[in-house]
Amino acid sequence: MGYLISETTREEREKIVADSLGNIEANCDGCMAGLAEMYQDYIDGKKELRDINMEFNARYVKDDDMPGRGSSCGYAL
Repeated sequence: MGYLISETTREEREKIVADSLGNIEANCDGCMAGLAEMYQDYIDGKKELRDINMEFNARYVKDDDMPGRGSSCGYAL
C-alpha cells in the first residue's frame, strides 16, 4: 500500500494518520488532537503527507532561529 493520495482511499488515509499518531483519544493534554487536525488536508485528499510535513518543519527551521545555519554555513537553503 502506498501513501500518496492517488494510491489511497479516504478510509486508508484516516487509518494511516491514526496508526502514525497512536491513540489520540487517550491523550489528555490536547497536543495529539492538534496533530490530527494538521493532517486533515491529507485525509481529505487536498495535500500530500510530504507537503504537510514540509510546511510544519518550515515554521520551526528558519535562518535566524538556528546558530550556524544560513548563508554562512556553506549550504544553500
